[in-house]
Amino acid sequence: MAFKNIGFIGLGLIGGSIARTLKRLYPEKKLYATSGHLSTVQEAYNDQIIENDTQLSLEEIGRLDLIFLCAPVQKNIEYLKQLKPYLGEYTIVTDVGSVKSDIHEAASSLGLSHCFIGGHPMAGSEKTGYAHATAYLLENAYYILTPTADCPAHAVEKLTALIKSLGAIAIVLEHHAHDHATATISHLPHIVAATLVNLVKQLDDKQETMKTIAAGGFKDITRIASSSPVMWENICLSNRAQILDIMDRFDEQLAHIRAQIADANKASINGFFQSAKDYRDSITIQRSGPIKKVFELYCDLIDEAGGIATIATILASNNLSIKNIGIIHNREFEEGVLHLEMYDADSLQKAVELLRKYHYTVYER
Repeated sequence: MAFKNIGFIGLGLIGGSIARTLKRLYPEKKLYATSGHLSTVQEAYNDQIIENDTQLSLEEIGRLDLIFLCAPVQKNIEYLKQLKPYLGEYTIVTDVGSVKSDIHEAASSLGLSHCFIGGHPMAGSEKTGYAHATAYLLENAYYILTPTADCPAHAVEKLTALIKSLGAIAIVLEHHAHDHATATISHLPHIVAATLVNLVKQLDDKQETMKTIAAGGFKDITRIASSSPVMWENICLSNRAQILDIMDRFDEQLAHIRAQIADANKASINGFFQSAKDYRDSITIQRSGPIKKVFELYCDLIDEAGGIATIATILASNNLSIKNIGIIHNREFEEGVLHLEMYDADSLQKAVELLRKYHYTVYER
């Protein structure tokens, strides 16, 4: 991990979280940043995360060992162009955007393929900005790296090692494969969630009956619709071809189940949901490999005094011991979600059943 001086262009949720994590683990490293708002730079300086309390020029950023481009996808391409004249001989540039093909093409056309490694930390939140950045956002999150063919292997290995040291799970992919995968498992779900929310808004009555009773499954499937519109505008424009292809395939699936419902085809309808259930259930909750299994659940807190104590008492009275407990906020849940870690799989299952018995909403991972 020889990157001693690291720069950030953009210091929002992702850039701020990477910076906070680096400073937590490597306090000796020197971090620098420039941002769209001077107040963000000053806040990060006051938090003792970065070295500068004023905006740095791109010439100053370009001389650093490693540069993270943390602006919206299309803006990162502009910064890459502006950085080119100032990049040091051994400087490595990476980004954090969820679309890779456009910026890879830009790096190639600019003659920067030798020093560019695409990056995509699959972590985030519907919240935005440095104020919501945390030093643990990357923990156990997949972090995809898309190096160019011209980037030296030692540089890729060095960045991969750094990312792993931050607690993330590094995966190396070809950039087109990355964009196809994320269009399917990330971009389409956000579009579907936003479409469903807009449909409910359109169909709701003057009394807002649908909005009033919306809960459970609706909130779960639409939570990500609260994400940044600017970010998703950039993603849709940058990954347009892949997203349109996946949307067409989704339309085919939707048309198929619509036809089965129209025909009242019981067997096909059941098979449709059974196939989805089987595949969803096959997605492992616990990760294997060097990361130990964690037996955890997430529980919506009831808005009342002593809410945490009530849950702890319920579990303790049934001889269930809690290994770790805390209130978290991340990309999957709203604020005020209780994270419980149990000692083993049996305790986890009993805790889930018990809390649901008492009408708590429980999420398993």
